[in-house]
Amino acid sequence: MAKEVLPGIFQFKVPIPNNPLGWVLPYLIPSDGGYTLVDCGWNTPEAFAALEEELRDVGATFDDIKTLLVTHVHPDHYGLAGRIKEVCDAEIVIHQRERDLIRSRYRQPEQLLERMATWLTENGVPDSEMSDLQQASMPARAFVSPVEPDSVLWGGETLDLGEYAFEVFWTPGHSPGHLCFYERKHKFVLTGDHVLPSITPNVSLHPQQMGNPLGDYLASLQRLEPLEVDQVLPAHEYEFKDLPKRVREIIHHHATRLDEMLAIVGEDGATGYDVASGIVWTTGTFDTFSFWMQRAAISETLAHLEYAVQDGRLTQTKRGGVVRFELTKNQEQ
Repeated sequence: MAKEVLPGIFQFKVPIPNNPLGWVLPYLIPSDGGYTLVDCGWNTPEAFAALEEELRDVGATFDDIKTLLVTHVHPDHYGLAGRIKEVCDAEIVIHQRERDLIRSRYRQPEQLLERMATWLTENGVPDSEMSDLQQASMPARAFVSPVEPDSVLWGGETLDLGEYAFEVFWTPGHSPGHLCFYERKHKFVLTGDHVLPSITPNVSLHPQQMGNPLGDYLASLQRLEPLEVDQVLPAHEYEFKDLPKRVREIIHHHATRLDEMLAIVGEDGATGYDVASGIVWTTGTFDTFSFWMQRAAISETLAHLEYAVQDGRLTQTKRGGVVRFELTKNQEQ
């Protein structure tokens, strides 16, 4: 059932099949001559039917959607984009860096799979687990109807939708081109997966997101923290109010998790795989995870370890084609 969270703005609940998150929360926003939809759900019959029913709840149809804003191209946010484009020709808008991922993830993943195999080997994954972890994300392609965007955003733009005007914030970390949308006059922000009320998004280092993604994520959080916000509208769980408090909680969470990882690296050093498999994660232990969750754990571990390399707490060396992390000398004392 559609829920009016602010005057004229409706929060939908679109189911995500066989996923502990349960659902994604798209938002329908009035704009000149129709509506803007922010995110859309997986490409499944259940998700499409739920979206259609909730549009009907507010007296709208797919034909009334003029624009689909996509916070990022993960399947639960982008999966129905191609199907929506087919039924109503809405303008599809995403960040430039997300557009660059569409072909390699959803249309022609062969080269990405090769890069992934090399990357997993370099980070200590045993040969016996290689194929399963390399292929772990491929089943998700079935839940995506890919489509190229009609236009792209970079961050810094203002989208004038009539009653509401959204400042576009580029918030990389969870995904290279993740976007948040801030409404300054009415003091609310749509945070996608960037800021969630009780869980934290996966922040990963992997072949399509190199550099220092955890550093990017924390910096993006700090850019949002000082905004005047009375209402936070995330893409999962539920809406909440205290953005600065939640930002501080997330920053503390990552600091604590990094300390746990540094303890596992210890005096002897470790690979990314060693550290990921030694952590007790919020959702369980590494050996109980699906292959997809194991790969996500490795990627998130590497984002933390790279962050520690960047700030001087770790060094990394490559021996025999495998990367090992070691505490810097001042950390060992």
